Amino acid sequence: MKFLATTAIAALMATASVAADWKEDYQVIKFGILSGENEQDRIKRWTPFIEYLERELGVDVEVFTAGSYDGVIQAMAADQIEFSRLGSSSYAAAYTATDGGVMPFLTPKKADGTTGYYSVVTVRCDSGYESLDDLEGKVLAFADPDSTSGYAVPFFNIAQSYDMKTFFSDTPFSGSHEAGVAGVVQGTFDAAATWQNNEVDGRWQRMIQKGMIDEGQICVIWESPEITTGPFTARANLPAELIEAVASAIEEMPEKDQSAFRLLQNWTDDNPNNVVSYERVDHDRYQWIVDMRAWLKRERRSNS
Repeated sequence: MKFLATTAIAALMATASVAADWKEDYQVIKFGILSGENEQDRIKRWTPFIEYLERELGVDVEVFTAGSYDGVIQAMAADQIEFSRLGSSSYAAAYTATDGGVMPFLTPKKADGTTGYYSVVTVRCDSGYESLDDLEGKVLAFADPDSTSGYAVPFFNIAQSYDMKTFFSDTPFSGSHEAGVAGVVQGTFDAAATWQNNEVDGRWQRMIQKGMIDEGQICVIWESPEITTGPFTARANLPAELIEAVASAIEEMPEKDQSAFRLLQNWTDDNPNNVVSYERVDHDRYQWIVDMRAWLKRERRSNS
């Protein structure tokens, strides 16, 4: 029994040592953030989250941003950043670019227990457009080639019923969700793809809240099937103890730092279905997105 007890203590000490070792190699953790909104709003939303992680992990955390989704994906592929918050399609792009070298670990869960959102096509409410049929010969803007709701899902679904090369006069990329919606309001685009969680919370509704556009300017004429919300993602070659430490810290944030959590998740008092927690996820939840992106790639090649 004495031998067993000694062995157990030694095992516990070894486990504790391994768990602490990651801090020696990762005294600074780099966290990638996608370019879905303007720089000022990104800083406002993410700074309290980064400060919270630093307190919980006991190491410095730096934010990595890029002008496009691909910049963050390539940074993960090159081992320049350790973690990122990706959309479903950008996760699939990172998974493909790294030959499976990234892994999802958490996704937001809403009050009703769902972990999904929707892609929508928006138009000016005074345009007279009421369905995709009305966009024949018009300009439909997508957000970014690596955006789930801003490109992959709407393009894939719309292409099942419409010839994307002949039905629309043009299908450009706006560069971001906000730029696409703003372009619709300004008349640069006839329609633009973006996302929403429900009728009161989404990219265009948040632009109204921020005073970027006026209420009553944007209407939705198409909505996709539900999309699994994009995950917090880690490089698969990181120490398991580091990934677990970050996952646990983020899981506990709603209780430990409610203000940082609510700011990160754009919590609003009038939204009946705010994000309330995080749920563990694995790659299987996103394999269909990987398959969809492969279809899109084949489609582009056949049309080139």
